[in-house]
Amino acid sequence: QVQLVESGGGLVQPGGSLRLSCAASGSAFSINAMAWYRRPRGQERELVATITGGGRTNYADSVKGRFTISRDNAKNSVYLQMNSLKPEDTAVYYCNAEIVPSYTKLQYDFWGQGTQVTVSS
Repeated sequence: QVQLVESGGGLVQPGGSLRLSCAASGSAFSINAMAWYRRPRGQERELVATITGGGRTNYADSVKGRFTISRDNAKNSVYLQMNSLKPEDTAVYYCNAEIVPSYTKLQYDFWGQGTQVTVSS
């Protein structure tokens, strides 16, 4: 019933910027925390940034000061503004949401399909 759809990835030169978006579609659910993860080629998935339902954020040290996570609860969306991009930021980026369907009290993790970000000259 619930699906996360990501957009905004692409190719950018070092020092450039991109804004990723992720929207939850469906009905009869609520969202707690949301997050962005990334998986560089040949490496494990790593946490990039998180944001709670109340707006509290935290970031991986590697992106602190360059990336900003935000959310729009009315649109069931989360965003990642990426500035001063570096080649080491190249990865597939995934959004994650902690979702509680209306038919249960249990919380589930939902994942987007991933969007490629490539930083290269």
